[in-house]
Amino acid sequence: MSVQQISVFLESRPGHLRRVLDAFEAAHVSVRGYSASDTGDYGIVRFIVSDPDKALAVLTDMGAAATKSEVLCARLDDTPGELARVMGVMADCGINVTYSYSLISTYIALSVKDLARAEELLAGEPVELIGQDDLAQPLAPAEGR
Repeated sequence: MSVQQISVFLESRPGHLRRVLDAFEAAHVSVRGYSASDTGDYGIVRFIVSDPDKALAVLTDMGAAATKSEVLCARLDDTPGELARVMGVMADCGINVTYSYSLISTYIALSVKDLARAEELLAGEPVELIGQDDLAQPLAPAEGR
């Protein structure tokens, strides 16, 4: 089963991603997953959203270079080896996975130049920062499994 992905080319500067996310919020588009790749001065941000057609229209109205494409989406159990198993199926069948990323769960990873300052800023917000030990704990299994 596939889902639609929105890819947008953005300048890698403070505030550009926020403007896109604010525009999605104003249009009542929920982000279900995203991946932001740094390519220097510009980057590619990929989104899985609740309404891909509306998201693409929002980006087009903003003058952003954006496209819509199909990707596979799978829910994995939180057990050791599950990701390797799925990637193994693809490899064994000769299918190359050109990129992948996680959708909504409970965690996101943010790469920033000043980690201490980012932690300090988020400490005063309703955001739970987690450490490596938190990731050692299993998530609840998928329903119906």
